[in-house]
Amino acid sequence: MLRIMTMVNPNHIDQIANRVELLLVRYNDLQQANASLTEQVQALTQERDILKSRLFAARARIDALLARLPQESASALASTETTQHDETN
Repeated sequence: MLRIMTMVNPNHIDQIANRVELLLVRYNDLQQANASLTEQVQALTQERDILKSRLFAARARIDALLARLPQESASALASTETTQHDETN
């Protein structure tokens, strides 16, 4: 084993050491980037959940308002909304 070590060029060892250092720096950078992206995903997931909750609450309020309308008005309103929806698509 000693014989193999004496045959290795010191410049080659320095090159390997430099590459290992660069790999460690890159690894640390990637770990930090991954942590940052994980935090962003969590924040966006939380924001999405809040927006979905608000959407469901708004739909519930609209449904409650529609339920309070007289039956004839509700039918007319529903057909008007369907027509408007079809025209926009």
